[in-house]
Amino acid sequence: MSDSSDLTAFIAGLPKAELHVHHVGSASPRIVAELAARHPEAGVPADPEALAEYFTFTDFAHFIKVYLAVVSLIRDAEDVRLLTYEIARDMARQSIRYAELTVTPYSSVSRGIPDGAFLEAIEDARRSAERELGVVLRWTFDIPGEAGLESAEETARIATEMTPEGLISFGLGGPEIGVPRPQFKPYFDRALAVGLHSVPHAGETTGPETIWDALTSLRAERIGHGTSAVRDPRLLEHLAENRIPLEVCPTSNIATRAVESLENHPLAEMVKAGVLVTINSDDPPMFGTDLNTEYGIAARLLGLDAPGLAALARNAVEVSFLDTAGKARLCEEIDTYLAGWQRPK
Repeated sequence: MSDSSDLTAFIAGLPKAELHVHHVGSASPRIVAELAARHPEAGVPADPEALAEYFTFTDFAHFIKVYLAVVSLIRDAEDVRLLTYEIARDMARQSIRYAELTVTPYSSVSRGIPDGAFLEAIEDARRSAERELGVVLRWTFDIPGEAGLESAEETARIATEMTPEGLISFGLGGPEIGVPRPQFKPYFDRALAVGLHSVPHAGETTGPETIWDALTSLRAERIGHGTSAVRDPRLLEHLAENRIPLEVCPTSNIATRAVESLENHPLAEMVKAGVLVTINSDDPPMFGTDLNTEYGIAARLLGLDAPGLAALARNAVEVSFLDTAGKARLCEEIDTYLAGWQRPK
């Protein structure tokens, strides 16, 4: 077995946590095709080959357009439950034990799914996934920035007044250009006041100033993407000193043209600066990837062996919002897996 295939096998069985992955963006081609056939008026191809072409993005704006078309396929609570449970099934196949799934309630509620039915669907899927698949899911409810302050108000209302059991954090997604972070401060303040964590996207398609805004106005505890942080040495130092992690999604950054190529990806520069990083898949089927693939990319970009990959997996667990006992169990599982792998065969 070559070193490369050996590492691929190691990654496949490595117990992992994922902190930056989107609900609708995790819809596999099989699920999307099924939903597209049920809802042909949405204009999303139902043929898997046509879907692959449909998911080839020219830029970030085009990605958002396609993403919202897939959002429009989620028409009722049964669609929501099916999608959520099937995502967990895909995660189980990758040895993902814990995931903080970014959910955008506004996208579904504004299209007519009652908020209570939406929450009941994801919660039922969450409980079933943990019981039947061994995958623990928690929710990040995010504001779709492109939908404006109305969406922020509705997201904050659902998050702070309806408080589903699995909800742990509050985020902000969508385009960054023309969507300043500070305007969302009142909504993040409300979320933090009820004990939710702050995890906005920032610095993916804009510069370091957006990351500063997320830190100062939104009190970010982790930054989604943060690829432009490397342009500001003072920011890198701040992130490193305060142990504020970046949720890095390499393939996503290439697919949306946020980064020119994997060879130019700033991941190694972030790590060299002492910044805590986690590896994530973002919208995996849309980008033709999964978390195992992203770990393989990280291994190549950072020159990691099996112990290095296990350390990367522990990073994600340690900076997650999983409870202390859950973190200890998962870190122990990672350590046991590594020890078994290193034991002479």
